[in-house]
Amino acid sequence: MTHPIVFISHFRIRPGKLDGLRPHLREGSTGLQEQKPRTVAFLAYVDQTGMRATIVHVFPDAEAMDRHFEGSEERSRDAYEFLEPDGWEIYGTPSAAALGMLSGGASAAGVSFTVQPDYIAGFLRLAQG
Repeated sequence: MTHPIVFISHFRIRPGKLDGLRPHLREGSTGLQEQKPRTVAFLAYVDQTGMRATIVHVFPDAEAMDRHFEGSEERSRDAYEFLEPDGWEIYGTPSAAALGMLSGGASAAGVSFTVQPDYIAGFLRLAQG
């Protein structure tokens, strides 16, 4: 049985880059919506200080997460013009490949990486009813 996965990425916004970050994320989310149909949610938030950003990703299963990460190296490289990694969280059980990629990336960036793999209960609405 497959379970949903939530991936939350935290970032520090580079000084003077907030104004450029906003259109970058808007354009990027439109592209992801078109190119990654099994990514259920891609939601970007900025804190009240304008110094931190958080992106929430939701996938129905590990395969959808893997598909989302295809091409992520280029997307991340572009985003890092505006952002610096500040920690990652995974809720659910990703594939070994995704787990290895994120663990290695977090280690290289020197940021926290937490995984809570044991899905207990809940629901994810995939369509309005």
